[in-house]
Amino acid sequence: MDASSQPTPTPSELMIVAASRALHGNRTVFVGVGLPNIACNLARRSHSPDIELVYESGVFGAQPARLPLSIGDPTLVSGATSVVSMSDLFMLYLQGGLIDVALLGGAQIDRYGNLNTTVIGPYATPKTRLPGSGGACEIAINARRIFMIMRLSKRAFVPQIDFLTSPGHLDGGDARRRLGMPGEGPALVITDKALFSFDNPEREMMLVELAPGQTVESVQAVVGWPVRVAAEVRPMIPPTDEELAIVREHLDPQGLYR
Repeated sequence: MDASSQPTPTPSELMIVAASRALHGNRTVFVGVGLPNIACNLARRSHSPDIELVYESGVFGAQPARLPLSIGDPTLVSGATSVVSMSDLFMLYLQGGLIDVALLGGAQIDRYGNLNTTVIGPYATPKTRLPGSGGACEIAINARRIFMIMRLSKRAFVPQIDFLTSPGHLDGGDARRRLGMPGEGPALVITDKALFSFDNPEREMMLVELAPGQTVESVQAVVGWPVRVAAEVRPMIPPTDEELAIVREHLDPQGLYR
């Protein structure tokens, strides 16, 4: 079924659905609040009922009855597989190699998927001081794969990030392996205008799908470096009625994030 009987998807809903579909076939997903949380719960309520949601507050296998307000929201505990300390979660589950995918975002990202969530401008005299890493640096290093969810803009997709908070593919190629990082690094960047993969030897962000109404030229206009384009660029498949209904009626009925 197409989305014809539902209002046109918003850019956020397009990202939520694309991220949810990308999670198909994965079991353990490290997630935060906001769009990643809605995407994971959409996956759990549709194609992947056995998916295990992991929150850095120490909750493994969360089954939240409502949209959590933060990673410390008590709704995450009800029905969870396990509740442990943050140190146990990071050392036993994350560093133990038990996380299939982690969903991350940031204020800035470069062509190799390196993320900045620390400062805009010089570190000592920043224009804006951001929340920092939290657990994102450790997650980016240890999770088997990383998916990013970010709105596509020239302010965020920059040639050089102001601070490297969470490593992606560093300067490309096998840089992660040479440093002994256990995780494979970024695999997908999900935006409101396009999807990017890193499926090339240089591990450089590569345009693989375009959202409705977008072109290679419109994407290039809001990316701060020459965009690498796949040999075949596919159209993003619009959300179905069922997917939109789950998001709008059950996961985010007040529209806080979508």
